[in-house]
Amino acid sequence: MKNIQRSVMPLLACLAFGLSAPAQADVKVLATTSDWGALTHEIGGDKVNVYVATTAMQDIHHIEARPSLVARARSADLVVATGASLEIGWLPVLVRESGNPRIQPGAPGYFEAAPTLRLLDVPTRVDRAMGDIHPQGNPHVQLDPRNIAIVAKALAARLAAIDPANAEYYAQRGRDFDTRWRTAIAKWEARAAPLKGVSVVVMHKDQVYLCHWLGLVEEAAIEPKPGVPPSAGYLGELVAKLSASPPRMILLNAYNNPKAADWLAARVHVPVVLLPFSVGGTPAARDLFGLFDDTIDRLLAVKQ
Repeated sequence: MKNIQRSVMPLLACLAFGLSAPAQADVKVLATTSDWGALTHEIGGDKVNVYVATTAMQDIHHIEARPSLVARARSADLVVATGASLEIGWLPVLVRESGNPRIQPGAPGYFEAAPTLRLLDVPTRVDRAMGDIHPQGNPHVQLDPRNIAIVAKALAARLAAIDPANAEYYAQRGRDFDTRWRTAIAKWEARAAPLKGVSVVVMHKDQVYLCHWLGLVEEAAIEPKPGVPPSAGYLGELVAKLSASPPRMILLNAYNNPKAADWLAARVHVPVVLLPFSVGGTPAARDLFGLFDDTIDRLLAVKQ
């Protein structure tokens, strides 16, 4: 009996230690978009476990704060969001309902991209009659890859802050991404040089950063005001305006309903170019590099 006790006691001690010792856990990240999810994977590698709250086929403005997302927020160590009120209709609900102190605004586990950047289209006044206006500026920052580079550095620093044991790992991956990304930017800008000065029509005011980066000239938007669907009368006015000086193309995002763009294109005789807009928006846009490769491929296919 004593021999049995002597053999069992060490086993029980080992089991007790195994139950009490903390496991090496990944940093659990809740990203609001596939772009920030992809960037977190680039920086975090195998140290992060990323869940993306939306897909490229959804309008990020109009997402439901589902119980399943609240559950994800409850267990998250880090939220990675755009900010600038882009997710205002649903992310604050997730964060509040999660009851998770790690991811409350102001806590280390709450990260927004927009505050690290200089935003475009900052309104001088805000009036609901103006449509879906963002007071801090246009939040669709991901379509200028130079913005991605800035956000990547800030995100690497934030990951290091909440997971200091792996700080050097994040710093190294951040440096590697920055080198590869800047090489890619130079390639994209060289390929896209023929697009400078090309006139386009957009659906929603979410191609501003792409146009700014590539030098595309935005002639009009199909939405009369941001977030407001076009009426028949407004579309008729667009036809009259654009027929006199047609744009080279109409830009349509993967998540957009194509009906209005197709209607307008048929009447002003210009092509509609479907762009991925976010990682996952097209089969070729599998990651951030694919997002810009495919975007430029599609633009050049029409320009040429």
